[in-house]
Amino acid sequence: MNTNRTTLTVGFDLDMTLIDSRPGIHACYVALSERTGTFVDADLAVTRLGPPLETELAFWFPEERVAEAADLYRAMYPEYAIAPTPAMSGAREAVDAVRAAGGRAVVVTAKYEPNAKLHLAHLGIDADAVIGGLWAEAKARALREQGATVYVGDHVGDVLGARRAGALSVAVATGPCPPGELREAGADVVLADLAEFPSWLAGYLPEPAPEAA
Repeated sequence: MNTNRTTLTVGFDLDMTLIDSRPGIHACYVALSERTGTFVDADLAVTRLGPPLETELAFWFPEERVAEAADLYRAMYPEYAIAPTPAMSGAREAVDAVRAAGGRAVVVTAKYEPNAKLHLAHLGIDADAVIGGLWAEAKARALREQGATVYVGDHVGDVLGARRAGALSVAVATGPCPPGELREAGADVVLADLAEFPSWLAGYLPEPAPEAA
């Protein structure tokens, strides 16, 4: 665990920030519907990614079945959701930019942690730490523990987590929340996508001290 804030540590959300998980999640919801006999509108579900899985399942399953359905979904997820899911544009370059600046890149996500790690391994995105199962303000705990001074995400929940942690909120408009909504929630910076992140980071970081003559 790194709690030294003199070292650059940048946190990243996962779904719709580093990865476009819509194809995989869609496939997993379709399979869940077939397995349980309960209809889930996968087309609709993938338009509102971000909150915990149980939040979405509560629209389709009675309260007493949500926990069981969530366990089944998570167990099915590696088979249906990992392979179809690509990296977002600029994701690898964003992580590489943090590393090139001598920093650490950590992932803090609401997704079930083992499945989050499977996504990153499949796509060859090497994070210094992966913390799952945290949403909105609850993300602040992991961000503080990791010493993150910047948190990058696509959802207003990510903005709230960054602000609660005292980290700079960098929002990318690649998820369900438009730029205006992200700014209204308190994002310090709004980028179109992660392709803009390396140049933003270069401008954000202090200039290196000149070498002594």
